[in-house]
Amino acid sequence: MNLEDARHFYIDGRWVAPSSGATIAVVDPATEAVIGSIAAGTAEDVDKAVIAARRAFATFSIAPVEERRALLQRIAELMEARSEELAFAMTAEMGTAIGFARSSQVPLAIAHLRAMVELLGSYDFLARKGTTAIVREPIGICGLITPWNWPLYQITAKLAPALAAGCTVVLKPSELSPLSALLFARIMQDAGTPPGVFNLVNGTGEEVGAAIAAHPGIDMVSITGSVRAGVLVAQAAAVTVKRVVQELGGKSPNILLPDADFERAVPLGITSAFRNVGQSCSAPTRMIVPADRLDEVEALARHHVGTIVVGDPRNPQTTLGPIANKAQFNRVQQMIAVGIAEGARLLCGGPGKPTGLDTGHFVRPTIFSGVTGGMRIAQEEIFGPVLCIMPYKTEEEAVAIANDTVFGLGGHVQSANLDSARRVARQIRSGQVHINHPAWDAHAPFGGYKHSGNGREYGLFGLEECLETKAILGYFPS
Repeated sequence: MNLEDARHFYIDGRWVAPSSGATIAVVDPATEAVIGSIAAGTAEDVDKAVIAARRAFATFSIAPVEERRALLQRIAELMEARSEELAFAMTAEMGTAIGFARSSQVPLAIAHLRAMVELLGSYDFLARKGTTAIVREPIGICGLITPWNWPLYQITAKLAPALAAGCTVVLKPSELSPLSALLFARIMQDAGTPPGVFNLVNGTGEEVGAAIAAHPGIDMVSITGSVRAGVLVAQAAAVTVKRVVQELGGKSPNILLPDADFERAVPLGITSAFRNVGQSCSAPTRMIVPADRLDEVEALARHHVGTIVVGDPRNPQTTLGPIANKAQFNRVQQMIAVGIAEGARLLCGGPGKPTGLDTGHFVRPTIFSGVTGGMRIAQEEIFGPVLCIMPYKTEEEAVAIANDTVFGLGGHVQSANLDSARRVARQIRSGQVHINHPAWDAHAPFGGYKHSGNGREYGLFGLEECLETKAILGYFPS
């Protein structure tokens, strides 16, 4: 990528110099080498971006729907054309395996744009209810704060509905994985996005994120991140009474009912839990299994972990690359040690790095069994390839274990009987539940109960988070 872009922000359709000379290093987690640096923004830079977004909103908010739809289509096409560059950027900045970047990180990000293109073909921004018109109008300027674990996917998950609604945007990508966001900004420029519609300001959450949350010129803030970050954003945003959408942490359950196909369900459950090196907020990291099948589950788990390849993320044969950054690596190591100290049975993995991988933030895929609800590893989000196997005796107990958490983002149920799976899925207190590992759906609303956040992303529900509802009485003749 153009290294000059990394030292600039994209504001009002141009690459502009930051207000300060401060920079943030970008580290390759596979080598621990500094591979570049980005400009560190300030509240002054955020203010410039908001001014540009406000000016652009006056025209973009009333642009014909087909113009917005065409813009989203052009962005998607450019992302597809530059998919290799985007994939390699994410491998460099946060260590995602190149095969996973190609198969998931990039195409699923594009899918959010495609979903909005499809939705805009039929969405009615004005509906009639008797003589009253129900009008859906863009909320205004959207401040988007995105995470390091799915750096491109979470940008498009937020940006696509905002643009589809007619909003303009100020984006703060994670300072820990900023390269793909800078490439995306270049795509936005090359797609012919009107000046001010999309603005990017790099920087820390403490500086740029806080400025976005508190800015009186921003009408809505959407954040994906930790519970702590979500709380801070909500507190800062409360003063200006702006809408806040939070997609935060998770500790998702995966219930295997007794009639499930265990030879299929156990390997798929581990793969889902360890996807993206376990750095997914909805990862099903608690596998809840019948107590009388525990030995069978453990044997299947050990066998499957033996097929996982940890190593150089640039190697297409690699399954899991490194943890994305040093702080998260330390957190994962700490929680593995906690699990051992709590008395959970270590089936495989454990503390330290895999043999032969002394450099880089690599961890050993780890599975604990005999985990109980009172253990920290059963309650806290670890955000690494660490799975807890928890036994149950009755279906009611399985559901109780699943719901015994402050989180409520995702859930899984495995059963040969669809009625049984549906019955259990309805009882899980989370924003999404997957039955028998279905295909991903870009239109399925995503968001959490409890400490997992407020609001929904993706598809229709994501679009409507970016809209205000206006009733115009007497709009239609009686």
